[in-house]
Amino acid sequence: MRITQGAFSYLPDLTDEEISMQIDYCLTNGWAVSIEYTDDPHPRNTFWEMWGPPMFDLKDPVGVMRDIADCREAHPGYYIRLNAFDSTRGVESQVLSFIVARPAEEPGFSLTRAEKEGRHIGYTTASYAATFGPEGERYGADA
Repeated sequence: MRITQGAFSYLPDLTDEEISMQIDYCLTNGWAVSIEYTDDPHPRNTFWEMWGPPMFDLKDPVGVMRDIADCREAHPGYYIRLNAFDSTRGVESQVLSFIVARPAEEPGFSLTRAEKEGRHIGYTTASYAATFGPEGERYGADA
């Protein structure tokens, strides 16, 4: 199961060349970029660890690609994403975010629906890794 967060998450993983092209697009628009990583991509975990400070005033994607490579090397098996921020309106508004690295095996999440009082419906997410076991072993031999 692939974690689908940010732009391009339903597409196959971007190559480094494609990532570099997206970074170039961000820099051409004058957006600042930052790199973040986590081992917990829960949908409500929006605050990932920052890999260095945000990068302002860059003209070439090479420096960002070098930081992505360093982050991948330091945190293999983690989720790594690139964020782009537009400050033209006086605030740092996130305009683009996408995953640039992910673990080989992604446990994913289950979604449990619960009927509540009246016509309300509640949803709860649970990590397959913590609850149901690794992929291929989640449903047992009887399923």
